[in-house]
Amino acid sequence: MAFHLKHHHTSTFKHLRPATPPPRGRIRVHAALGGRAQELIQSGAVTPIPPKDAAAALESRGYTLLDIRPEWERSKARVSGSMHVPLFVEDKDNSPVTLLKKWVHFGYIGLWTGQLFTMINPSFVQEVEEVVPDKDSKLLVACGEGLRSLMAVAKLHNGGYKNLGWLAGGFARATDGDFPAVEGSEKLEYATIGGASYYFLKLLLLLQAVGKKN
Repeated sequence: MAFHLKHHHTSTFKHLRPATPPPRGRIRVHAALGGRAQELIQSGAVTPIPPKDAAAALESRGYTLLDIRPEWERSKARVSGSMHVPLFVEDKDNSPVTLLKKWVHFGYIGLWTGQLFTMINPSFVQEVEEVVPDKDSKLLVACGEGLRSLMAVAKLHNGGYKNLGWLAGGFARATDGDFPAVEGSEKLEYATIGGASYYFLKLLLLLQAVGKKN
């Protein structure tokens, strides 16, 4: 049965993140990998698994959770026992052009979201191979919103991994109890939110709690 891929929004607080187009050089790369991932899902080569079914997939169906978020997101909240290989890493190039891009990024989105200026991890597949050398292993690939993990499953499938699952909607769609053991200071669904938007979220949650009491 064909699975019709839909765009997944982050959460109830999706308006906290301003839409920011990636640099032109990355648009074609992201679009190509995203299109390839959709083909893999629609053909059944990659299995979409919503967060509510993730625990069963991990416990009964033999999947291992592969978290591909950057370290600063994972440090806030992570599923206990999950493996970690980031698809995006901080761009540490300090050339004048890159420094200018970093400054624009910080002023336009970094200050609001807390996201660092990143680049695709050039050794992503090789790093996965180091921790999961058996390419017949069943991997459930996950990120914050489900978009970066779409790119990751396309890369991994091209690299020879054929038993891949995709956490549909990402951790942002998770609710309490979807994953039995979670570590970190935040809930999984809020780990992607940072910067000024994080404090705005905390204020909204506080007002929501006060409203329920009244």
